Amino acid sequence: MLAQTQSANCALSRFSSPVYLPTVVCRITGSCYSTRQLCPRLLPADPGRGCLARNLYVPMKILVRYVLAEMIKIFTLVLTGLTLLIFIGLMGKEAVDKGLGLGPLLRMTPYLLPQALQFAVPGTMLLATTSVFGRMSSFNEIVAIKSLGISPMTIVWPALALAFLVSLAGVWLNDLAVSWGTLGVQRVFLESLEDVVYSQLRIQRTYTSDKLSIMVRGVEGRKLIQPTLIVDSTGSKPPLTVSAQEAELHANPQEGQLIVRFHNFEVSGPINVTNPDTYEHIISLDELTGVSSHVPSPSAIALHDIPAAVIEQRKQLDSIQQSSTASAAFAILTGDFDALSENSWQAHQRELVDAQHRLQRLYTEPWRRWANGFSCLCFVLIGAPMAIRLRHAEFLASFFACFLPILLVYYPLMAVSVGQAKDGSIPPPAVWLGNLVLAAWGAWLLRRVIRY
Repeated sequence: MLAQTQSANCALSRFSSPVYLPTVVCRITGSCYSTRQLCPRLLPADPGRGCLARNLYVPMKILVRYVLAEMIKIFTLVLTGLTLLIFIGLMGKEAVDKGLGLGPLLRMTPYLLPQALQFAVPGTMLLATTSVFGRMSSFNEIVAIKSLGISPMTIVWPALALAFLVSLAGVWLNDLAVSWGTLGVQRVFLESLEDVVYSQLRIQRTYTSDKLSIMVRGVEGRKLIQPTLIVDSTGSKPPLTVSAQEAELHANPQEGQLIVRFHNFEVSGPINVTNPDTYEHIISLDELTGVSSHVPSPSAIALHDIPAAVIEQRKQLDSIQQSSTASAAFAILTGDFDALSENSWQAHQRELVDAQHRLQRLYTEPWRRWANGFSCLCFVLIGAPMAIRLRHAEFLASFFACFLPILLVYYPLMAVSVGQAKDGSIPPPAVWLGNLVLAAWGAWLLRRVIRY
């Protein structure tokens, strides 16, 4: 009887309810502990404060392990399913948009996987956070922890630490997906382009890109029957139409070319030609696919290669400016004022604007990737306190309550700030605006959870 009275005094000396501590620990560990077992070193001279000072770390360590274990378990499970779902969607999109068969799609698998993870990780982190903290709050475990005098930060900081590590991994995934993954998908497509064009011509009798189209009456093996090639005008090149009795396709990805070999052809364009011999028309894969195989987009350059790309782009920009200045000076000296007219000078201005725009995109790209990666940490800052306050055991209710404001605030801010930074209207660090808004909002919510 005396031991039970001393154990009760041990819990009551600091906590408002003596039953909360064993109840929470029993629920988390699956084993039942009495208050006497949690305070085994009871000192008669100081039956309350001495016990707590030496044994308060026990439930706190258990709580940290519990939160981390639950977060990792749910995160792993949901990430597997969501990644698989997004991966199948990406595979289907590539198959529909580019007409790829099973072989090229299987070869694209390792390159599409980082892209699927890139989209899946932030949402999975938010779902795991709202699931764990929503369930703990609905079962009054947060109330029990606060009644013991333990700050809710004891269970929140492990989630934040995990989110920080996942954010670093997210930055790496973003870099891998947009550089290695994108270039790998492009390379597989170019290597399979010949089969893709043949497949579409065999099924649809036509293949169309932005700047050209190929139409045939039929396909027999590798032979195109009565093909017609229509090439749109590009810059100074006039439109061109080539028709023939038959033709063959041959792709050369190393040289970035698609060769169409016509037999008994007729050319309609600036000059009309009819010839029974063979005519080869070389199509640039850059024009055919709309993606440059020689100059990668800034969004497809790896982070460690961007500083060198910035230096190279600065040199190119200086060269363009010097060339424009020299051309203007030469035109003035020779009296060729037609070369200084607006129509003649548009090409120089367009080249200069394109070079400046590419340089600004190179400046923005590292900031964008780091901001995208650390969205995981911002999502946890929002998800944990909101799930605690909402007290929903159903994880979907808490998830959508947190995701809807993120969808309406974070992603529009990110899209606008990235677009403005690429145009040079705002400095590149401004792409973190959406993250800062979420972090400030999460800090405010967390403060309310801790205080009340």
